[in-house]
Amino acid sequence: MSGVGHSEQLDRACAALALTLEPAQSAALLEYMGLIQKWTKVYNLTAVRDPAEMLTHHLFDSLAAIAPLQKQLAVQQAAGVCGDKPRLLDVGSGAGLPGIVIAICCPHITVHCVDTVAKKAAFIQQVAVTLKLPNLRGIHARVESLSEPYDVVSSRAFASLVDFTTWSEKALAEQGVWMGMKGKHPADEMAALPASVEVFHVEQLVVPGLDAERCIVWMRMRMCKRVVG
Repeated sequence: MSGVGHSEQLDRACAALALTLEPAQSAALLEYMGLIQKWTKVYNLTAVRDPAEMLTHHLFDSLAAIAPLQKQLAVQQAAGVCGDKPRLLDVGSGAGLPGIVIAICCPHITVHCVDTVAKKAAFIQQVAVTLKLPNLRGIHARVESLSEPYDVVSSRAFASLVDFTTWSEKALAEQGVWMGMKGKHPADEMAALPASVEVFHVEQLVVPGLDAERCIVWMRMRMCKRVVG
C-alpha cells in the first residue's frame, strides 16, 4: 500500500490529528498496511480487506491514539513514575493494531504485542524484522501469563473493560495505566468495573475519514486496593 493517493491521505490525516511524522515513518506505516493485505490473503488477519477501509478503520483509527498516549506518558514522566523509555503492552493485538502503529510512530517506546493466536504473533514478529523495528516484539501467549511490568497496557476492541483489566492486571506497573480503545462511550462496561479500578479520564477521539464514535478509557489501579504479587 504505497500509492501516491494513500500517501496523501495519510499526510492529511496526520495533519488533522496534529501528528508530525518523519517521511520514513509514513512510508513504514503504508508498508505495514501492505503487509497486512498480503498476509490476510493467507492467514485472515483482519475482516477488513478494502485498502481504503484499511486506512480509515485500521491505520487512522490507531493513529488517533498516538497524541493522547504521548500526552499521558508525559504526565507519568513528569510525576517520576515512568522513565524516558516507557514500556507498552498491547493486549489481543491481532494484526498489531494499535501496537505496531505505536512502535512506528514512537520509537522510544518498547512495544510488546501479545495474542493467543500464533500466526498473529508471528506476523508481528515479521513486521518487526521487515520494517526494522527493534522496539517491537510479538508474543504468543495468554496475557494472564505475563507478569513483567508495563507502564501502559492497551487494547483495541479486545474485550470488555472488566475482562481487559482483570486479565492484564499482573502486567501493569505499580503506577501504570490502562488505555482501553472503544467505540461509543462504554458506560455499562465502566459501571461494571471493580472498585479497585479507577477510570480517571474518558477521551473522545475524532478519526479522520471515519464517521463513527471512538474514545479512549484511561484507567489505573486505586493505590489503596493494589495487590502486589
